[in-house]
Amino acid sequence: MHKSHNVTVLLYHLVFPAKYRRAVFDEQVDAVLQEVCLEIEKRYEIKFVEIGVDKDHVPFLVQSVPSYSVTKLVTMLKSLTAREVFKRCPQVKRQLWGGEFWSDGYFASTVGKHGDESMIAKYVKAQGNDYLRLHRAEQLTLF
Repeated sequence: MHKSHNVTVLLYHLVFPAKYRRAVFDEQVDAVLQEVCLEIEKRYEIKFVEIGVDKDHVPFLVQSVPSYSVTKLVTMLKSLTAREVFKRCPQVKRQLWGGEFWSDGYFASTVGKHGDESMIAKYVKAQGNDYLRLHRAEQLTLF
C-alpha cells in the first residue's frame, strides 16, 4: 500500500472455518463472499490477493495496512462477510442454527512478499481442487 511517505507490504494468510465446520460453501455462497470482499476492498485499505473456498473453510491471502492489527482485520472480515452471507443466502442461517457464520477460531500467518507468497497463493487458489491431494507434502511444509 502506498501512502505519501511510506510503502507497506503486509500480507496475511488467513483461514476462517465455518461454524461447526459445516460444509456451507456452495457456488452461491462463494459468489456472495467474493462480492462482499470486493465491496470491503473499496471501503477499507485491504486488498484480497486470493480468496479460496473449500466446503467448510475459506483461506484468504490479504494485503493490509499497519493500522489494522491482525485481530481487528479478522474481526472486521468475519463480521462483514457473515452479515452479508446470512442476508443474501438465508438457507445458510438454517444450516447454522446458532446464529453465527464463522467459528470462533482462525489461522493467521504473515507471508513474505519475496519468499513464499506464490506458494501460499497457489494453495489458497487451489482450495477444493485435487491440487491439495497431489501436493500433500508441499502443503504440510506450510505449517
